Amino acid sequence: MVSEGSVRVDSWLWAVRVYKTRSAATAACRAGHVRLNGERVKAAQNVRVGDEVRARISGFDRILTVRALAVKRGSAAVAATCFTDLTPPPPPRESVAFVPVRDRGTGRPTKRDRREIERLRGVRDDY
Repeated sequence: MVSEGSVRVDSWLWAVRVYKTRSAATAACRAGHVRLNGERVKAAQNVRVGDEVRARISGFDRILTVRALAVKRGSAAVAATCFTDLTPPPPPRESVAFVPVRDRGTGRPTKRDRREIERLRGVRDDY
């Protein structure tokens, strides 16, 4: 960990285990998925203690406040001390209709099976 100064944003995101590789962090910066204090940043932009970093990962924003600077990737316990996670909890999963699963290799469903599948999905009401 670095006590003072600044570190590249892509290096910091990799060191605190937000992205698995530094090249993935750099690609996220290029694609505009990383914001520093509300502004889109390039990979070489410097991060300082107290900055807010937003990283979009698989459709959701992760909001982190920088508490310490890290240059090298360490353990997960050390990485957790470098930021404060302000990300809101994910929305609850919606109840999804049950879709029957056929055993692999049983072939194409028969017409009777297809009608039953459609009835379970709510597409068909004729029974």
